[in-house]
Amino acid sequence: MRRLAHGILAVVVAFVLVVAATLYARTRSRDVEPVGPAPVKADLNVKEVRIEEESGTMRWRLTAEQALIYDEKGAGRTELRRVNVEVDEPDRTWTIVGDEGEYLQKEKKIELRGNVVVTSSDGLRLETDVLRWSGDERRLWTDAPVVLSGRNGVVRGRTLEVAMASDATTIGGRVHARFEPGGR
Repeated sequence: MRRLAHGILAVVVAFVLVVAATLYARTRSRDVEPVGPAPVKADLNVKEVRIEEESGTMRWRLTAEQALIYDEKGAGRTELRRVNVEVDEPDRTWTIVGDEGEYLQKEKKIELRGNVVVTSSDGLRLETDVLRWSGDERRLWTDAPVVLSGRNGVVRGRTLEVAMASDATTIGGRVHARFEPGGR
């Protein structure tokens, strides 16, 4: 009987040792994922960015919490986080905010994404998810739904096109407009 007890004990101890060795070998060979954000592969990572430019009677200031600058083949692409743009014109000022954006320096194009809101000193407000600007064409546009409010009215549409040269604004797609009495 005593021999049987020793035999069972030896089998149990051997089993425990095999299981422990197997678990140890598997945990040592397992790849561990890094904790935290992925490393940034930008050429330059800048926190708290401020850029100002003045041309003629217009002045603009861009601020962002972070800028990731890539100089891929001289294109000068910059990714922005928490963007705020202030534009001063002789007759009004504009404030534009967005969660993130991208600036293509060579092409003079800016795209803002995520909770984009444009407000002017004369009461206009534009809300959309994506807003693009082309400096060469002096064109502002989006293919995302827009809400334009102010001047006692609200206009909702699926696209927006603003041609600065001709001072023309077009809201496209299925458009819904509501104006209150006394508005223009």
